[in-house]
Amino acid sequence: MSNATVTPTPARQETVPPETPRRRKSQDSGIPQSPIQRRVTRPLQYVALAGYIVFLGFPLLFLLTTAFKTPAELQSPNPTFLPTSLNFDNFIQAIAKANLVQAAGNSLIVAVATTVIVTLISLPAAYALARFRTKLRSIATGWILLSQVFPFILIIIPLFLVLKQIGLINNLLGLILVYSVWSLPFALWMLQGYVAGIPVELEEAGAMDGGSRIRVLVSIVLPLLAPGLVATSLFTFISSWNEFFFALVLIQDPALQTLPLTLARFVGAEGQVQLGQLAAASLLATIPSLVFFALIQRRLTSGLLSGAVKG
Repeated sequence: MSNATVTPTPARQETVPPETPRRRKSQDSGIPQSPIQRRVTRPLQYVALAGYIVFLGFPLLFLLTTAFKTPAELQSPNPTFLPTSLNFDNFIQAIAKANLVQAAGNSLIVAVATTVIVTLISLPAAYALARFRTKLRSIATGWILLSQVFPFILIIIPLFLVLKQIGLINNLLGLILVYSVWSLPFALWMLQGYVAGIPVELEEAGAMDGGSRIRVLVSIVLPLLAPGLVATSLFTFISSWNEFFFALVLIQDPALQTLPLTLARFVGAEGQVQLGQLAAASLLATIPSLVFFALIQRRLTSGLLSGAVKG
């Protein structure tokens, strides 16, 4: 028999068609967008964002321009949006007439003290409500929701009588206690949502690595809660800084009045408003809130991954 030479047949190569580029999906709706749609929707998004910024910033811009106008410009039948020159008389008269420095100090004491008290109480309470499933959790959640239903006008008379009996009328301490009780339910509700959003597995991983309960809370949970603490502190501070109704009823001594009560002095008994001085005083009253936000706004994002477990 003759040895036949068998030539191996080359392996069949399958041609894989090139992948067609997938269309980019919208981050908002998940619907694929064509290049033409992206060219149309992207400018519209920027236009909507610019309009929203103008809508939010116009009152502050109007306040700024009004504060520098002279009385003749404010009473002119054909007013202009921008002042003809920078006039600082409104600021000088507002500070000298209304004693804004002392009122700002009172508001700052009340707002900072209220923010510290609310944060120290709501932080452990929010963690307990989010992590421990007990009957007390349902009762506390019901109390939080129920406390936001009743209008403040219903409790102001009993509140005034109670504070009068214990000697906290015309006292900044009484105002701090009222603001703390008023802000605590909403702050507790906010922090509870932030704590519930932190995975329990991170705490379990820290415990498996030998960390105690306190160490896990301080090293893992607390850094991840930084954005929630900042948002809660900002809400509490601004609410206490701008509150008018409780301060009007509980504070009658001019030396202890807060900024909202002081700003009301620029409105006369017959409804005549000293617009220039009121705009200047209101502009000065917004500066501490802007400074407080500028100081802590970086913490809104810095704590998102600072407490994550490293592999």
